[in-house]
Amino acid sequence: MHISAAFDSGNIEIIDTSDPSAVRLAIRKDTNSDFFQWFHFRAVGVRATPCAFRIENAGAASFTRGWEDYRAVASYDRIDWFRVPAQYDGEVLTIRHTPERDAVYYAYFAPYSGERHADAMARYQTSPRIAHAVLGQTLDGADLDLLIVGEPGTGKPVCWTIGRQHPGETQASWWMEGFLDRLSDEADPVARAVLDMAVLYVVANMNPDGSRRGNLRVNAAGANLNREWAEPSMETSPEVYLTRECMRATGVDFCLDVHGDEALPYIFIAGAGGIPSLSDRQVALKKTYDAALMRASPDYQTEKGYPSAPPGKGNLTMCSSHVAEHFGALSMTLEMPFKDNANASDPRHGWSPDRCRRLGAAGLDALLAVVADLRD
Repeated sequence: MHISAAFDSGNIEIIDTSDPSAVRLAIRKDTNSDFFQWFHFRAVGVRATPCAFRIENAGAASFTRGWEDYRAVASYDRIDWFRVPAQYDGEVLTIRHTPERDAVYYAYFAPYSGERHADAMARYQTSPRIAHAVLGQTLDGADLDLLIVGEPGTGKPVCWTIGRQHPGETQASWWMEGFLDRLSDEADPVARAVLDMAVLYVVANMNPDGSRRGNLRVNAAGANLNREWAEPSMETSPEVYLTRECMRATGVDFCLDVHGDEALPYIFIAGAGGIPSLSDRQVALKKTYDAALMRASPDYQTEKGYPSAPPGKGNLTMCSSHVAEHFGALSMTLEMPFKDNANASDPRHGWSPDRCRRLGAAGLDALLAVVADLRD
């Protein structure tokens, strides 16, 4: 047996591979940080071999509730990612699988590579509706890509959508494909209606450095980008600094920050309910958006989620709260599970890239429901 993680978003440390029934592994910590939970590795020479991959530091991971009722994802071709059994005993996460092929990839969720991101950016910018710009460079020198969808215009609402602030939350990149595929479809009447009324700014991957390095939550400097919005800097969080500066140049009427949640097996939205300047208008717009998204996607629900922050106690270092407070915008955080959707389970795939894409497409219906009312 040979195990490796020396590839885009790879993360695993090898302790002992001498016994396939008790392979000893550990997850490497994020760059310059104590966060860890994302794993992504390949095992070769395992066809028809009953394997048990023991991640021995799982009990010290950042979000141990994420291991409860969790099944890992596996793939032979890196296209079809299916679920395999995983058992957590409070200390060790054991992934059990008898592969049907010589080599198999395992990951916390279906990976989304930098090459796939580059291909997507190149594909979308060929649409006459979409312009491609670069906000600047990350600490590793990667481009921070921005897509501008539609034409800015006087009085037009400005809508921002960002994803992958936390690089291990690859659900966001799959969601972006569904959202952008529909926006670039000239035959789609919903896309046409939205773009008649608004212009969209999309940063599909806010954290390319952390994504490539195989981090769960931080960038190359060890900064958790979704805690940097109050005082970002080019030294530690250029991704947020550059995006926030562009937002201040364009204005923001709508912002959706797309994430994945380790523990909760539901799709839900965390609003900006605790901000000091919360208005009745913002509350009403979120209710309208919620209702429209539930109509467009039965995967979405509003009963389970994070508790709302007490009035005036919203965390203004986070994107959704900062943008809602600074711009008076409808600003929200969308969360998707690493596990399955408990309300509509899929025994083979769990929550999957395809379901993320479909939810992204449904997000356009929800945006249409509020876009005409985003400005007073």
